[in-house]
Amino acid sequence: MQLSSVNRTLADRLHSSAIRLLRRLRREDEAMGLTPARASALSIMAFGGPVTIGALAKAEQVTAPTATRLVVGMERDGLLRREDDEQDGRVVWLHPTPKGARLLREGRRRRVAALAGDLASLDAADRETLAAAADILERLFGHRAPKPAGLDPRVRPGPHGAAPMGR
Repeated sequence: MQLSSVNRTLADRLHSSAIRLLRRLRREDEAMGLTPARASALSIMAFGGPVTIGALAKAEQVTAPTATRLVVGMERDGLLRREDDEQDGRVVWLHPTPKGARLLREGRRRRVAALAGDLASLDAADRETLAAAADILERLFGHRAPKPAGLDPRVRPGPHGAAPMGR
């Protein structure tokens, strides 16, 4: 499929804007006291549900040994815990601890508040345009992009049988 110059230009502008937005919001992450790698890995568990080390490595696009080092450090610092799978002894699920989940929720709250403050400087028409753009981006990426295996299990065995994962 050949891209038109309009599509390439739009893609380039969106890419640049997304990078600037993430850099802007990353400033809010410093208050968490986590490295960007730890914050990213922990967010996968906190917002996507339990994950295996292999699935975490895949989602973070790192090797399994790199993911293992992250996990060991976060476990040592009380940010995550491991849980053996009841059905398969070879599988270990990673969960955020209450401390880890709290850090991520507070970080997300700070990021959203910072962005909301930026949006408040816009007029209503610009905010409506951005809301429409957000709808399009959610439709484009939110519902069609496949999630890496192990990131969003709908149901997995718990101590009392199968239970749906909470959101």
